[in-house]
Amino acid sequence: MDFDAVIVGAGAVGLACGYALARRGFSVVLLEKEARIGAGVSSRNSEVIHAGLYYQPGSLKARLCVEGRRLLYPFLEAHGVAHRRCGKLIVATEQSELAGLENLHARGGANDVEGLSWLSGADARAIEPQLNAVAAILSRESGILDAHDYMLALLGEIEAYGGAVALNTPFMGAAAVSGGWRIEAGGDAPASITAHRLVIATGLGAQACAKAVEGFPASRIPPQHFGKGNYFALQGVRAPFEHLIYPLPIPGALGTHYRRDLGGVARFGPDLEWVEHEDYAVNLERAASFYATVRRFWPDLPDGALVPDYAGIRPKIHGPGEPQPDFLIDAPAAHGLAGLVCLFGIESPGLTASLAIGEAVAKRLEP
Repeated sequence: MDFDAVIVGAGAVGLACGYALARRGFSVVLLEKEARIGAGVSSRNSEVIHAGLYYQPGSLKARLCVEGRRLLYPFLEAHGVAHRRCGKLIVATEQSELAGLENLHARGGANDVEGLSWLSGADARAIEPQLNAVAAILSRESGILDAHDYMLALLGEIEAYGGAVALNTPFMGAAAVSGGWRIEAGGDAPASITAHRLVIATGLGAQACAKAVEGFPASRIPPQHFGKGNYFALQGVRAPFEHLIYPLPIPGALGTHYRRDLGGVARFGPDLEWVEHEDYAVNLERAASFYATVRRFWPDLPDGALVPDYAGIRPKIHGPGEPQPDFLIDAPAAHGLAGLVCLFGIESPGLTASLAIGEAVAKRLEP
């Protein structure tokens, strides 16, 4: 075999998988169709480090988010990656939301999330005077990071262990051979390579890549849905809050929230807009809903202060009105193909959970 492992996709999760396998002594190469790492989902998110309180207790999302966050902060510190443990306030803006906030607080406890406190409205305003809240949860372990620098640090680790990333190299397909996989790579220099292990970590491209793996059961490939998130930035007004500010979650997403990024720019988003294909233009028609949503927790938002910023697409495996499923880490025990792991539906909190996802994938591929 040419390599111990080939990982398809060099976003945050693919790089974390490569890092986890490389540090175990495996020879690793990542195939990335774009001209740079992290050009897909990983470059179009909120760059938020989640504490882990939103997710169903016992789920992969809950466990890997908490484990990933506990791994992430030391990694960022050790590699000099810019980040800030700024904390998050999740707010109830009216009495009718208190039950939902209490349920979320209880879920955080069930998920073993540290650093959570219940605040009255007065306590919350003492921390953030411009905030409208009748109560809030303070999550001290939440924060933000520079996602691109994080991915560069992962790449540096992979290369230090002797691994590599092949850019402009799309995955064309794979077939099982004795002892592993024959993988077809495209691009300017098409090649056929072999590896004992194959990991599909391509975000929005996961379903297409799985279909290109000979023998992968069609029944194991989940439906694909595009959950677009628009972002608007604050212009001409000073950033109003130091903490992340989140409303209660909405069906299918965490809700349009506030963050002040590492450069001091205040941003709001993402919302959730179901689309049929990849489209990264900010939908200006969403501005009215942004004003309405933000003014629930920041009533003083001036007219005309929001400007279109950027948009991202979440690789969802559920559609509108359907319950939000767990991460799907499809390993040999499920699909029956030795040495293959396919990742589906790795949306939020995938960035936070990435190091733990990498470890989970590596464990599923250990001899």
